[in-house]
Amino acid sequence: MTGIAAPVAAVAREPAARRARGARKARRIALNGAGVLVALLTLFPILWMVSTAFKPAQEIFSLTPHPLPEHPTLGNFRAVLNGGAAGSGLSFWTFFRNSVLVTAAAVLLASGVSLLAAVAVARFRFRFRTTYLIMLLIVQMIPANALVIPLFLDYRGLNLLDSLSGLILIYAALAMPISIWLLRNFVATVPRELEEAAAIDGAGPLRIFWRILFPLVAPGLVATSTFSFIAAWNEFVFALTFLQTPSNYTLPIYVQYFFGRGAANWGPIMAASTLYTIPPIVFFLIIQRRMVGGLVAGAVKG
Repeated sequence: MTGIAAPVAAVAREPAARRARGARKARRIALNGAGVLVALLTLFPILWMVSTAFKPAQEIFSLTPHPLPEHPTLGNFRAVLNGGAAGSGLSFWTFFRNSVLVTAAAVLLASGVSLLAAVAVARFRFRFRTTYLIMLLIVQMIPANALVIPLFLDYRGLNLLDSLSGLILIYAALAMPISIWLLRNFVATVPRELEEAAAIDGAGPLRIFWRILFPLVAPGLVATSTFSFIAAWNEFVFALTFLQTPSNYTLPIYVQYFFGRGAANWGPIMAASTLYTIPPIVFFLIIQRRMVGGLVAGAVKG
């Protein structure tokens, strides 16, 4: 009887195992389908922007939507690159150069100062240390638009209006609170024993920083620099308020030239937006591996 019961039990278990495999497969298909749906919803505006950039005006304003351009044209990109909409004879590359310069300088300044501040907060104990960390969070809660008028008055007194250097200082200052807070976690994950061993071997503080601490915190520094990059590259309000000379304008201001008082030139707007998104894509493709590793490393210890 025992020899007969075992095959019967095995046969009875097979439908249950098939049902479990079917349930896992259905769940995997549902999750993959949901992921594809989210990706399509996320990418649709980008695909529509790129498609519209290659459409002539009659297709853009047609009552019948055209997902893909039926008569592709580069006229919109020529209008953007020629800089005719700026009204000052300046080319697209002038605004592009200003944006790259301001963004790169702001990222480097914010990252450097934030790293030094994060090391001080994570490694040293001093009075009002907790208060300082709380103040970083409070500053981060203040809307940036609420600072426009006070900063404008301060900059006017310091003669920093209409200068790229003043814009760099603002962008770096706006990125520092979140950068310091995040880098503090990265610095805290580095064991103190490594620094103590290097000090016993005769290494000075500067050598310990560059040879021990900095290489280990570099992935986190790359991850936090993405926040500075996004904030500086996309910022519009401060640039529009503080800059007055067209030769100092950045790309976000250049895009608004294609908006008229009664209508908008959507072809050049989409072309300019397409060109505007290329540098961030290239930036993220370059740093994506270090960024993922840095984000994971920063989540180990608070």
